Amino acid sequence: MKDIVIVGAGGFGREVEWLIERSNNIKPEWNILGFVDDNIEKGNLVGHSKVIYNINDLTNIDKKLNVAIAVGNAKTRKLLFDKLKNNLNISFPNLVDPSVISGNADIGKGNIICAGTIITVNVKIKDFTIINLDCTIGHDDIINDFVTIYPSVNVSGNVEIGECTEIGTGTQIIQGKNICNNCIIGAGAVVVKNIIKAGTYIGVPAKKLED
Repeated sequence: MKDIVIVGAGGFGREVEWLIERSNNIKPEWNILGFVDDNIEKGNLVGHSKVIYNINDLTNIDKKLNVAIAVGNAKTRKLLFDKLKNNLNISFPNLVDPSVISGNADIGKGNIICAGTIITVNVKIKDFTIINLDCTIGHDDIINDFVTIYPSVNVSGNVEIGECTEIGTGTQIIQGKNICNNCIIGAGAVVVKNIIKAGTYIGVPAKKLED
């Protein structure tokens, strides 16, 4: 069994704990030591595990440890990784729910892929992306680093999603479109054109909110 901690003891952190428990029911692999959170006192029980560290504890940890960064906000997740990346004792495994259906996807490190998601063929998922519950990822898609895809998103084929972009619940992206870095696509939006400027987009079809 490999030791793992979950960074972030909020709702998504508890969902990741559940994901790991589901995976262990099929193939025992992970020993969940607890949560890492700066906003909850150490020793408090969250889900089935306790908060045992804050983030500064991890930066100095001197034993081999697997870490899952379970924070939905893409930019915050990147900041947390930046704090931890220089500690060579820390590894960032991919966590994939056993219900996920996947073709021949090329998956980097630190990704979390939740229950009910379908990933088809020739998909490239880089690092530290979260794909939440019940999403579909079409053929030849490229999902760059630190992307968050919230529940029930449908991404058609030949789509590229840029770094630190968040795709809101129920969004649909039609085939062949590109979304640039640092975008927020509001819940229920439909992306029918390339998005080439960072910002927040909402509606059907998705349009940029003015600054």
